[in-house]
Amino acid sequence: MATIQGEEVLDEPISRDGSVGRGLVDRDELLRMLDRAVTKRLTIISAPPGSGKTSLLRAWADRSTEPHRVAFVSVDRDQRNAQRFWTAVLGAIRGPAPWMDSEIGDDRAVERVLSEVVEQAEGVVLIIDDLHELKSAEALTQLEQLLAILPSSANVVLSSRRDSPIRLHQLRLADEIAEIRAGDLRFSERETRELLASSGIYLSDAGVAGLWERTEGWAAGLRLAVISLTGHPDPERFVAEFSGTDRAIGEYLMAEMLEGQPSEVRSTLLRTSVVDRMNGGLADLLAGRSGSEQVLLKLEDGNAFVMSLDAERSWFRYHQLLTDFLRLELRRTLADEIPDLHRRAARWFTDEGLVVEAVKHTLAAGDWPDAARLVADHSFRWVLDGEAGTIDTVLQAFPEGASADHPDLALAQAANGVNQGRLEEAAAQLALAESHVQSASPARRRHLAVAIASLRLAMARRSGQFSEVVEQVNLLDASISDDSSDEIAMSSELRGVALLNLGIVETWSRRFDDAERHLSEGAVLAKAIGRPYLEVACRAHRVFPTTRVSLAGALERGREAVALAERYGLANRPILAPALGAVAFWAIWMGELDEGESALRRAWEVAQPQIDPAAAVLLRMVTGQLHVARGQHQAALEAFAAGAQAQSLLTGVHAFATPVVAWLAATQARLGTPDEARATLTGLSAEDERMGFVCNARAVICLAEGDPETALDLLQDVRDTPPPVGVPAFTLVEAHLLAGIAHLTLGDQNAAAAAVESALAAAEPDRLVFPFAMTEAAELLGVLPRHGTAHGALLADIIDLLGGASMPSTARERLPQLGELSPSELRVLRYLPTNLTRPDIARELYVSINTVNTHIRNIYSKLCARDRSTAVRRARELRLLSTARGR
Repeated sequence: MATIQGEEVLDEPISRDGSVGRGLVDRDELLRMLDRAVTKRLTIISAPPGSGKTSLLRAWADRSTEPHRVAFVSVDRDQRNAQRFWTAVLGAIRGPAPWMDSEIGDDRAVERVLSEVVEQAEGVVLIIDDLHELKSAEALTQLEQLLAILPSSANVVLSSRRDSPIRLHQLRLADEIAEIRAGDLRFSERETRELLASSGIYLSDAGVAGLWERTEGWAAGLRLAVISLTGHPDPERFVAEFSGTDRAIGEYLMAEMLEGQPSEVRSTLLRTSVVDRMNGGLADLLAGRSGSEQVLLKLEDGNAFVMSLDAERSWFRYHQLLTDFLRLELRRTLADEIPDLHRRAARWFTDEGLVVEAVKHTLAAGDWPDAARLVADHSFRWVLDGEAGTIDTVLQAFPEGASADHPDLALAQAANGVNQGRLEEAAAQLALAESHVQSASPARRRHLAVAIASLRLAMARRSGQFSEVVEQVNLLDASISDDSSDEIAMSSELRGVALLNLGIVETWSRRFDDAERHLSEGAVLAKAIGRPYLEVACRAHRVFPTTRVSLAGALERGREAVALAERYGLANRPILAPALGAVAFWAIWMGELDEGESALRRAWEVAQPQIDPAAAVLLRMVTGQLHVARGQHQAALEAFAAGAQAQSLLTGVHAFATPVVAWLAATQARLGTPDEARATLTGLSAEDERMGFVCNARAVICLAEGDPETALDLLQDVRDTPPPVGVPAFTLVEAHLLAGIAHLTLGDQNAAAAAVESALAAAEPDRLVFPFAMTEAAELLGVLPRHGTAHGALLADIIDLLGGASMPSTARERLPQLGELSPSELRVLRYLPTNLTRPDIARELYVSINTVNTHIRNIYSKLCARDRSTAVRRARELRLLSTARGR
């Protein structure tokens, strides 16, 4: 067998028994890969120097048990003419047998080799190693001819640093080529650990992983590291510092990679090493010449530690160790050019919108103020793109304390602190930014003021300190209004963030109409400037009833926000939690428990309660409501208690602070602990005490203590005061039901029946089913006179929610001849007075259009009606529908 020599001396981690120096490494999987490959007519092994090509071939040849001759030829740098090459090939095939000819004539080379192959009865595997050293065009042409006519008893393995110019298309079409590339030869992390252990070197898991990542599994790099680590007093430190600047690595790369390159290629490699990735245009800019893309493509094809990053082979990077080595050589030879190279790269990345890399190179050039402005100008954009984590990544490149001199950087630091819930740090950075406001130009001053106010609102919504940002709310409301007389140097991104933060704070502060205005404007702006994350964030909080949006409309908005997030791929973002929570909230109120439970589960999956306490209050409150609707009162108590605890962290008005405390107290009373319930309500403000939720909770406590008369007194103001426009009549419905229970306790069934009918009437516009579950009104419904309700369809929903089978028979009879109209038909009936089409009704009820058509036919038949208007009129005459018009 021919002598194996040259580059592979250093990459010995594979041998017949897996030996490396004095150790063992099991790479049987790689040997089996070669076993499979050699079943093809031709196997190509192509990888950079030091990848272990020769070691693999040598180990495979030594361990081979197949009945064939392995003919091993290694092309050396002195063996470049065709005659000498073919003489070596023929000698390897014949083996040690005597052979008189010293050389083969050029014209007979292929013929003589083919004849010798045929004479080998057991078959031949011809291995030609270091094929890249064969410079003879004649020999390569003859090798191509040989491959085309080899008999099936022969297989060829070609190993090279780069792909051979031999034309192989016919063999590829015939599926007669197998390939082993650099990626196949790379060591895995497990194999790296075994390699170290086989040489008596033991590192921590982090140390092994770090060495593997730095070398990228390159065999020669690992072997050199092993040599250096043997006997090293501090292996962990060595690995932490190991790079392409290591002397052994540098000498190897210089000898095998750089010295053999033309001067223009060396120049391109050195100057482009300042960037972590490049394309042809950036490489041209850095190298100061055109044609860089072709240089990079040629280097990749030559396995010169250059790798393409995309299928189009337009972006490239260097092996990490090569990058380290090139940067060291750049500092040694062209140090004066380095700042300018970084500035060129920074401008290019900025123009391409690749700001993270632009900041990195701006800092590397020493241009700190420019880098700070870049971060500040783009931090709001990163937030709007849902990439707030990018701010943290970029800021790590700045030295500690740099924000003290740069207000823009302080703003970015504050935004980062808010995003990560580090609110004290954010407050300190905002104070730094404010200290620079007066020294800024007028236009810049206004920009800074709006940015600071917006971030203070973001802090408020993360901390729940709503009462402390009233001035910022007023400032932003005036500053970003369309009719503001001030000229504001403000980007669309900053305006969008301001609208979002303003709307969120207004939402949780129960200023729903103001929130609706700002969040709607923010959503429109977001769509116009192409910021999906901002649009979803705005719509995710625009989900509460207002003077112009009904409860059903709020529920639909929540569904639309969730659907929009799914279309944009943002369905797992924490910003969606309020929309999911609101969908669950309103769905449960309207008796759609399955939808409510599903939305609530998703809300908890995406929420971040630790840094968004306002949303946490909503989700815990809805969790309690779901448990109530399911009859799980102890679980409801725990959820309401958790909600009350979460809201205690908030200051100022919060949309759900009072309701969650009131529902906790009411649940405590219903579970037999009225004293605890009274204690829960202790300390409420005079304004809170006047709220219907609190009055109703105190009435529940009185009922639990056997005092229905006092309960009726407490409920009177709630029953006499209609809710404000746009507010669902939940407390009014609940108050009527509690009054009915009080009247029933006092033995006045007529008054109880009237209270139930009043509750049904108040509940009808928004289909409020949940209050009947909250008050456990099953027994109360039994006092309704037969055919005595004008809300039969709603009553059907309520009985379904309360569990119709377990309802008192008198309550079930309240539905006028339910055998005539089923509960499902009654649910369809309630939509007939509206302008909704049959497909619209199907969507509202989550059923098919065919189901709706069937129910409508049955309704017409049972009501002796021929059309929709007649059916509605007959239903009202039978008091199946309210006489109120519309929905």
